[in-house]
Amino acid sequence: MAGQSHYVLERPKFDAPVKVLIVVAPYYKDIADDMVAGARAELSHAGAEVDLIEVPGALEVPTAIRIAFDLADFDGFVALGCVIRGETTHYDTVCNDSSRALQLLGLDGACIGNGILTVENYEQAAVRADPEAQNKGGGAAAAALHLIALTRKYAPKDLGVGFAKDASTL
Repeated sequence: MAGQSHYVLERPKFDAPVKVLIVVAPYYKDIADDMVAGARAELSHAGAEVDLIEVPGALEVPTAIRIAFDLADFDGFVALGCVIRGETTHYDTVCNDSSRALQLLGLDGACIGNGILTVENYEQAAVRADPEAQNKGGGAAAAALHLIALTRKYAPKDLGVGFAKDASTL
């Protein structure tokens, strides 16, 4: 739409290395590949170490992130996939449930950039996925990086064994 602009936050900087897991549902492989390319480029600018896993569909993305959040050592996650409206209500279920599950994981402390596209048709998906157009994969990676930076900013400082944060509580 003419006249609209979108503000983009400055890319965060990190003192310590960042490790990010991209979880992608490649049901629409070319769309997923574009989104992964955009996410990888954004994460590369931050110097992040990146791992990638594929899952069957958008509903499995939050479960895979939960497993990695509980069992692995990642600072953040990028959720990628594409859901295109079809003839049944399955679209609504997949869109709502995957989004809600990712939001709940975020509220549990996982730093997640949600790049699961929910679109009406393939053409909308292609424009949103294209790293040279809307670059939603890059945007999801940027969101994860911002949440990682926020988490690091407010994380309690470890004083080591034998030291209390407040000596008056001893």
